[in-house]
Amino acid sequence: MLENLSNRLTEAVKKIRGYGRLSEENTKEIMREIRLALLEADVNYQVVKEFTNKVQEKALGEEVQKSLKPAEVFIKIIHDELVSLLGSENAQLSNENKINKAMLVGLQGSGKTTTVGKLALFIRKKMKKKPLLVACDVYRPAAIDQLKEIGRQLDMAVYEEGDKSPTVIAENAISYAQENGFDYLLFDTAGRLHINEELMQELTDLQKIIEPNEVLLVIDSMIGQDAINVIKGFNEKLDLSGAILTKMDGDSKGGVALSLRHLTNVPIKFVGVSEKMDGLEAFYPDRIANRVLGMGDVVSMVEKAQEVFSEEEAKSLTKKMSSGQFDLEDFLAQMKQIKKLGPLENILKMVPGASKMGLNNVSIDPKKIDHIEAIILAMTKEERKNPLIIKASRKKRIAQGSGRSVEEVNRLLKQFEQMKAMMKNMKNKQKMF
Repeated sequence: MLENLSNRLTEAVKKIRGYGRLSEENTKEIMREIRLALLEADVNYQVVKEFTNKVQEKALGEEVQKSLKPAEVFIKIIHDELVSLLGSENAQLSNENKINKAMLVGLQGSGKTTTVGKLALFIRKKMKKKPLLVACDVYRPAAIDQLKEIGRQLDMAVYEEGDKSPTVIAENAISYAQENGFDYLLFDTAGRLHINEELMQELTDLQKIIEPNEVLLVIDSMIGQDAINVIKGFNEKLDLSGAILTKMDGDSKGGVALSLRHLTNVPIKFVGVSEKMDGLEAFYPDRIANRVLGMGDVVSMVEKAQEVFSEEEAKSLTKKMSSGQFDLEDFLAQMKQIKKLGPLENILKMVPGASKMGLNNVSIDPKKIDHIEAIILAMTKEERKNPLIIKASRKKRIAQGSGRSVEEVNRLLKQFEQMKAMMKNMKNKQKMF
C-alpha cells in the first residue's frame, strides 16, 4: 500500500536525519523532495501546497530550532500533519441500532459487489453480527449471481427478487431481516455516473426507503484525482457517511487517500488490500502515516496475528522456542497458521524499517511454502520430533514422498537448525540483562 510514496518519503526522512541542525535552506530542499513525492503519487496539488506550507512553517519554528534533536522533531511534524490530512482518527462503522443498514454506492466497475462480501465478512468477524446481503443491482448482467456466489463462499444469506424494482426489493429485505434475526443489512446497488440525474434520483429514492446508518461510496483508488469529483458528486445527493478505497494493493499511486478527507470531509472507513474476501482493512490514519514514513505498522501486524493465534497457542509456542523443544511438528503447525494471515509480502511491509531492509519489494512464491509443507508431511512423526535422525536414506525417502529433491530436504533441515540456534542465542542474550 502506497509503496512508491513510502520509498520516496523514507529517502527524504533519511536525509533529514543526516542534518545536525535545520536551516531554512536545507528545510526547503527536503520540502521540495516531499512536494515532488506527493505530486507523483497523484495527491491533489492544493492539498500538497497546504501540507508542505504547514510542515515548513512548523519546521522553522522555535520548537524545532531549540530541540536537541531537530531532525526527530521535524519527522514528527511530518507524521502529525499526515495523520491530520488522513482524518486524524479511525471512523468506525455504525453499530447503534437493533438492525443496522449500510448502502454501498459507486461507479460501475469500482468493485461494489465484491466489497459487499468483504464488508459482510468484516462485520461478522469483528462486530459479531449476522449480515444479510441484499441484491439491489438489477441492471448489471450476472450481478445477482455474483452476489449469490459470494454468499455461498462466505456461508451468508443473500436476499434477491430478480429484476424487480430496487425500492421494492429493499423494502421486502428489511421485513425479511426483521423476521429472520439478521442485524446488519448490506445493500448492493447498481453502478452509475454521479452526473446521471435520473440514476442518482433512483439512489435518493432508495435511501429514503432504506434509511441507512451508513451510505458508503466504493471508489477505485486507481482513477486518480478524478476521484474527488466523483466523491463530491455522490456526496451532494446522498450525504455520504464514508468511503471505501479499493485496489490499494495494486499499482495505484494512492494519492486519493491523502486528498479525499481534506477536500470532501468524507472519512475513509476501509481500504481493499487484496482480492480475497478477507482483504479489507479498517482505515487508521496514524497507522497509514507510519507505513508511509517507513515506520511499519506493528499494531495491525499484532491484530492480524491475534486473529489466527490464540493466547494459549502463542504462550505454548514461545515456551517451546525458548526451551529449545521447538520441532518440525511445531514448525508445520506455525506455518499453517501464518498462511491464514494472508500474503506474507503484506505482513513483511508492516515491519518497522521494511523499506530500508528491502522488504517492501519482496515477492514470496506461495508454492515454496507448499513445498516445505509437503517435505515435512512426508516425514514420520519421529523424524519431525527429532530431525537429527534424518540421514541419507531417510532424506531420499522423504524427497520421493514429497515430490521434491534431496537438495531441498537438506536446505529445509539446515534452515531449521539455524533458526533453532538463533532462538537459543536470543534466550542467552536475554539472560545477560
